[in-house]
Amino acid sequence: MSDSYTIKTAQQKFSAVVDEAADHPVTITKQGRAVAVLISMDRMEAIAETMELLADPKAMTAIRKHRSGKASYHELSALDSL
Repeated sequence: MSDSYTIKTAQQKFSAVVDEAADHPVTITKQGRAVAVLISMDRMEAIAETMELLADPKAMTAIRKHRSGKASYHELSALDSL
């Protein structure tokens, strides 16, 4: 299948397009321009979780410490007390 569909084609093949989006993002176009992307619920939840981590200063501090080799390892629940 394709990674990109016009709105009209996506409507005609909606079930197949949704199935395809389970594997990878599918772009929807209008007049040759990308206007939307269809993604799976699993991918959307992963994106939301990543955004929450990026917005959490404590989590980002812990990630930076780990990347620089200055982190000590604790249970995940220890992030609450940082």
